[in-house]
Amino acid sequence: MTKINSRILISGADHFVVEELNPYENVDFQPDREKAIKEHSHLRQVFESAGIEVEQVKPPDNCQDGIYTANWGLVWRNKAVLSRLPNRRQPEEPYARETLVNLGYEPITPSFRFSGQGDALPCGNYLFCGSHYRSDPEIHEFLANVFECEVIGLKTIPAKDIAGEDLINKITGWPDSYFYDLDLALSVINSELIAWCPDAFLPESRRKIEALPIQKLTVSYDEATKGFACNLLSTGDKVIMSNRAPELKSKIENLGIETLTPEINELSKGGGYIRCCSLTLG
Repeated sequence: MTKINSRILISGADHFVVEELNPYENVDFQPDREKAIKEHSHLRQVFESAGIEVEQVKPPDNCQDGIYTANWGLVWRNKAVLSRLPNRRQPEEPYARETLVNLGYEPITPSFRFSGQGDALPCGNYLFCGSHYRSDPEIHEFLANVFECEVIGLKTIPAKDIAGEDLINKITGWPDSYFYDLDLALSVINSELIAWCPDAFLPESRRKIEALPIQKLTVSYDEATKGFACNLLSTGDKVIMSNRAPELKSKIENLGIETLTPEINELSKGGGYIRCCSLTLG
């Protein structure tokens, strides 16, 4: 089995706070900065114990979500398509560009909203792409042309307000979802295996995934939302995943794949988890 995610980029929790940018966030439950830094340091150790080469940079100054490097772009096939982030995260963009240029990648900047690897997950020659919440649908054709791959365009279910209408995020002004990034609803275990939460997707997107000739592990809505089950990082033979998703853990281990389950509490208060804290470089 070809290994994946053998080299990643991470930053740090030095400036990590919660400002209700994501539906999971609550400003009344701020992360303990010291504990968050220790959690992130331990997460790096777990990545390295799985045989992953880790490139670490300082988080960008005064950027509360700068820990979530997955949203800095999509690096695939020696190209780096940079993200176009929500208003509160736009100060991260020049830092992300500089970082990836220094690592030897040619930056490609789209003219559309794009949430980077958070909304674009390679799987063999497929590229699973989200849209509507943090990425414009036009990014799908753009990425298909850049990477010469088959894009599977997907849409997750919207969050609703108390009147039952689609929720608009009060900070970004964009439509919102508890699966605002695709990596909260779907994960790539290897080029022939994914884990996904069917209840997270609208019917048309669900049918697209069901029709694909690849193996699929289903994730419950409860584990996806309460346990960040899909927000994992896999090397192909080892999976670093949530310790709050026992059903998915069992399914993965039944296939002979080892799981590593670091405890993540503080970092998840920003609406991100293991996958969000890592940008694949190779």
